[in-house]
Amino acid sequence: MKRKAHSPINFSDHIPESSTLTQPLSENLESNILMLKSIFRDVDLMQYRLVSSTINKKPASFCFIYSDGVVNSEIIDGYVLRPLMCAHNPDKKDDVLDYLMNSVIQVNSVKKISNPNEIEKSLSYGDSLLLVDGYSEALLIDTKQFTTRSIAEPDGEKILSGPREGFSEALMQNLSLVRRKLRTSDLKMKYFSVGTKSNTQLCIAYMDSIVKKEILHDLYRRLEKINIDAVLDANYITELIRDNTWSVFRSTGYTERPDVVAGKLLEGRIAIFVDGTPVVLTVPYLFIENFQSNEDYYLSFYYTSFSRLLRIMGFFLAIITPALYIAIVSYHHEMLPNPLMINIASDSHNVPLPASLEALVLLIMFDILRETGIRMPLGVGQALSIVGALVVGSAAVEADLVSAPMIIVIAISGITSLLIPKMNASIILIRLVLLLLASGFGFYGLMLGLSVMLIHILKLESFGVSQLTRDVPFSCQRTKDTFIRAPWRRMITRPATLPSNQTRQNSNGGQSS
Repeated sequence: MKRKAHSPINFSDHIPESSTLTQPLSENLESNILMLKSIFRDVDLMQYRLVSSTINKKPASFCFIYSDGVVNSEIIDGYVLRPLMCAHNPDKKDDVLDYLMNSVIQVNSVKKISNPNEIEKSLSYGDSLLLVDGYSEALLIDTKQFTTRSIAEPDGEKILSGPREGFSEALMQNLSLVRRKLRTSDLKMKYFSVGTKSNTQLCIAYMDSIVKKEILHDLYRRLEKINIDAVLDANYITELIRDNTWSVFRSTGYTERPDVVAGKLLEGRIAIFVDGTPVVLTVPYLFIENFQSNEDYYLSFYYTSFSRLLRIMGFFLAIITPALYIAIVSYHHEMLPNPLMINIASDSHNVPLPASLEALVLLIMFDILRETGIRMPLGVGQALSIVGALVVGSAAVEADLVSAPMIIVIAISGITSLLIPKMNASIILIRLVLLLLASGFGFYGLMLGLSVMLIHILKLESFGVSQLTRDVPFSCQRTKDTFIRAPWRRMITRPATLPSNQTRQNSNGGQSS
């Protein structure tokens, strides 16, 4: 590439109304500056710095361009501009761009670029651009610096025992947290970009010797189909790549903890990091993950197994209790002992609302109090939830607006739903549907609703993998991290259907599977 003879820059403030983004850079510095000013028209954060120096005993002109607020000014001043002003090239055989890139600019990442589309994305993301008069290529310099939160324990995933660090909104920082836990070249990380306007950067992480390549290729195929203007949070990706759009159950996992992501990767899953959000997605997703806690592997397997069984029981209590109560008091009185039924009838005698409507109103009130407690500041929200439940519940019973047994039933359903925070949205909808079916058809409606729900769960898939692993032959080894958590010595294999390499550890030392 030949360099034109230097000519003085007559920089004009006239900026064209529009610029063709596919037009490559030219060898004229003034034209390149005007084109970039057209691309970033009305973007006052974009700074243009003209610099003069002497290269090959001839005057040379440069323009340094960067976006204020997302760059490191110390790097620009000390490692780009100062060396550039002092630059000289004694070897006339060297290309000026190569000389600047290899001998002058003291930054770890510098590359040549000429495509305005790539320049637009890079400048917007914190990189800087160095234009050289007489060259149709520019140098792209990594000067990014973003203000991020410090590493802290996620508020939504606090645990009793285990690591306390959590992800932040910075993609590179999140990747480093996982890389520190998995110090192997088997951990692969590949970048992906989505969003026609946001150009949000994703990173797909997986263990190359463990992951199933068919699942990985399926994920790439789904990501390539995404055509949306912006991706601002991980939930955008969740909805755009899920298997069943209308299912109330999740098909992707999510977490804000690096240790959880590392554990999922070691089981053959794929992690999706989204720049700008602390939430990391994991696929495929098994239904039993709804009942697993982050600390299940940091506490005694006895306690963990008991807690996991409680969560499974809590799920069924949360969705069934109101509907079961309504079915009994409205249709099947003979299911209860006479003294208990008489007490319930006497408490409900002065209540003006039918039992089904009474349960519906109380469930809505409980969800309102729960949502209010979540949205309010931490201390105020907790006090509001407790005081609101006590005051409203007591006043409603004393005023004969609701019956005391109904308050107990709704409280049981509401409290048990808090055992499984990952399924809050599913529980709210399923509980409402079962309540309506039980109100209209009694036990027949309740059993119909439960049957449909169980059939739907059996059909759930995540990236072609059954969420209940129904296609896998039953074995004791494959159930040792499902309903219960067996000791680590006994969990020799990874979850069935997920990894290509099933062996987690060798069963030496006389330990059987």
